[in-house]
Amino acid sequence: MEHHMQNKKALLMSFVIITAFMIIEFIGGVMTNSLALFSDAGHMLSDSISLGVGLLAFKFGEKAVNDRKSFGYQRMEILAALFNGVLLIVISILIMWEAFQRFGNPQGVSSNGMLVVATIGAVVNILVAWILLRADTKENINIRATFLHVLGDLLGSIGAIIAALLIMYFDWKIADPIASLIVALIILKGGFGVSKDAVHVLMEGTPEHLDVKMIRERLLQIPDVVGVHDFHIWNITSDFPSISCHLVISSAQHDVVLKEALTALHDIFGLEHATIQVENKSANLDQYEHHCCNSYEGYHVISK
Repeated sequence: MEHHMQNKKALLMSFVIITAFMIIEFIGGVMTNSLALFSDAGHMLSDSISLGVGLLAFKFGEKAVNDRKSFGYQRMEILAALFNGVLLIVISILIMWEAFQRFGNPQGVSSNGMLVVATIGAVVNILVAWILLRADTKENINIRATFLHVLGDLLGSIGAIIAALLIMYFDWKIADPIASLIVALIILKGGFGVSKDAVHVLMEGTPEHLDVKMIRERLLQIPDVVGVHDFHIWNITSDFPSISCHLVISSAQHDVVLKEALTALHDIFGLEHATIQVENKSANLDQYEHHCCNSYEGYHVISK
């Protein structure tokens, strides 16, 4: 809960700062005719939208569980992250398109105004990045996506500063689209990364920080456990890993085995949401397992 409130507060502060400066930078881009500033303002617009979507995701995530949403709305965070990632990709493609247009037709740019606005932008982005670093950028995919947006903005501001200096001292007008193109490629890479992570969660992929083989082996070390099957590990949202499996035992010590399994999963692997079915070997329940989606060798039935 403490992390949740901290993340929400960081997003709100970042949203206010980014939105205010986005308007300033857009006006600066119009006045200076700088593509680098336009691209950075466009990226800040995507930041502002993504921060707003992120805040909505946190708000929806606070809604209570109901009969139609047994996990509540916690997946909204992942959907917001996917939206952010796709938005990064779209913004980068638009910037690259305009940059290529300007390569063939370099345009005059007011380097002094461009330098001032870009410098202020760099300071603003450093401030927002510092605010987000105090939140949960490592575990929370939505915060991480927003942080990548801001880093892209910071790189955009630095690129605009360099381009302004090159135009100011060497009259190198092509520096403006070159800076925009470099930043767009960096943004594109970040967008693909965030989108990939979000899709991995939506596809019920195994959390990257968990070693599946080690977890199965630990469960098989429990006395009386002779097999593990229907083994699934996935993330509901960034910091909500879950596991479900069937443990086949050779005795009647169901409660003892269940307690040790839950303790091991919690204490060793940090898995707090575990659903375990303990079944006696003599029950022969395989005939009822008609929908095993992990029935390939090494997963379906693992026995001692």
